[in-house]
Amino acid sequence: MATLLDPTARGRVILVGAGPGDPGLLTVRAVEALKTADVVVHDGLIDPRVLDIAPAAAQRISVAKQRARHTLPQESINALIVAHVKTGAIVVRLKGGDPFIFGRGGEEVEAVRAAGLTVEVIPGVSAALGCAAGAMLPLTHRDWSSAVSFVAGQCKGLSEQDWSGLAGQGRTLVIYMGVATAEAIADKLMADGVAPDMPVAVLERGTYADARALRTLLADLGPMVAREDVKSPAVIVVGEVVQLADAQDKLGQWAKAAEVLA
Repeated sequence: MATLLDPTARGRVILVGAGPGDPGLLTVRAVEALKTADVVVHDGLIDPRVLDIAPAAAQRISVAKQRARHTLPQESINALIVAHVKTGAIVVRLKGGDPFIFGRGGEEVEAVRAAGLTVEVIPGVSAALGCAAGAMLPLTHRDWSSAVSFVAGQCKGLSEQDWSGLAGQGRTLVIYMGVATAEAIADKLMADGVAPDMPVAVLERGTYADARALRTLLADLGPMVAREDVKSPAVIVVGEVVQLADAQDKLGQWAKAAEVLA
């Protein structure tokens, strides 16, 4: 029986995690899948060097999304994938990070299966893992944290999310898509009982050559994001493990945060 990566098996879709940025973090299986592609439907933040792995003749379709502006709604992306697969094409749906961590990969799998088509998922290095590794920030540590949680800073609005107990002593919280709502995130966590002096890191453009790891305290998160002009993509890490990171405190952020708390 042919495997999904057998080039003789036509009319199928492969959801591929492209990782957080650096093409060197692609899995071997992801590279193999890209080399078989007839069509690559890709997110907007995919490194061009990753797209170059696909055959030169492969059609490349960007479905880039930005906050408050989608090139295509998710339903249209699903329909686009299904339409190309029905022509007999091998469609690689290339997603930043991992398809099943805030990548809406589950919705795309459902759509493909509902159409009676074949689908495979190849996991990728999630942004949290790649960015943390680049900053030498262990998300768990026997002395500092025995649990880690991932949440979205924009998914369906902060008010609808219950983060109680996810951050605090012995726990690490990683927040995706939280740059635009950083101040509200800090207020939400402090209202839930997280100490204002809890260490926080913002990991911007993790795994790229121009990556930044910025560290402060929770009460200073919003002001620090503003004064450092932090841009997406970035993840926010809250927890005592942040003390171990190779991070920049170049504006005296710890001192500034202490002043805020005083």
